[in-house]
Amino acid sequence: MKAKIIGIILTMLHATEAGAQDCGAADAPCQIERGTYHVLLPDTDAPRGAVVFLHGGGGRGAGILRTNIARQSLERGFVFVAPNGEHPGARFPKNWAVRAKNFGHEKDDIAFLNDVMDDVSARYNVDRGRMLLSGFSRGGSMVWDVACFAHESARAYAPSAGAFWDDLPETCEGPVDLFHTHGWNDRTVPLEGRPLFENKIAQGDVWESLRILRATNGCTTRQPSRSVVEGDRWWKHWENCDAGRIDLMLHPGGHGSPKNWAPTVLDWFDARLQEG
Repeated sequence: MKAKIIGIILTMLHATEAGAQDCGAADAPCQIERGTYHVLLPDTDAPRGAVVFLHGGGGRGAGILRTNIARQSLERGFVFVAPNGEHPGARFPKNWAVRAKNFGHEKDDIAFLNDVMDDVSARYNVDRGRMLLSGFSRGGSMVWDVACFAHESARAYAPSAGAFWDDLPETCEGPVDLFHTHGWNDRTVPLEGRPLFENKIAQGDVWESLRILRATNGCTTRQPSRSVVEGDRWWKHWENCDAGRIDLMLHPGGHGSPKNWAPTVLDWFDARLQEG
């Protein structure tokens, strides 16, 4: 009887160590040295990986917990992570330190996001090499920066409605798998970019961002290897690269992610994980 009780206690302790969540709820974010993040755990003792999603400018990680990408990530067995872009001394305090001319920030968000992913890996037994970094608008631009300047941070990258800001980098550190989504009629972050605040800063050109990444990946041609129209989605695939790949999905909408974006990007990420 005593041995049975001890066995039950050890089982409970193991479950606590492997999957218990002591922080990360909407009202109780996890605190690390450089900032905070929210997290949702799937109903499994062995997560398949993690999806890290960056909110747009002015947003909060807590709000992302209620989105379709959060729900579907959990259904597929991924830990879902929603960091907070926090810059109290900046003009826009709920934002990301995107690399941009004349736009300084007091915190290095590339280092912060790597700290978040390291912390999630340690706390919840998530393979550091099976993480997707995604984000919307200003969060999408931050995804581009991480993919360019710290390309080994995540297994793959999926920005939506945000790319580099000016001045664009001349090159990136190394090849990546990146799936970019953008609205053809986006006037908040136009495909061609736009100047802001009396030309003091400027959103970058998405087409130029893609050109820089093609060069970094060693894509053999300027044109995509495949261009496909599926309903109202216009796809371009650069698969003929020395390393990595680029997938572009355009939709006819404005500043937003299209219907069924979440399952589409998660299917794409699943395919990258199967490739190893």
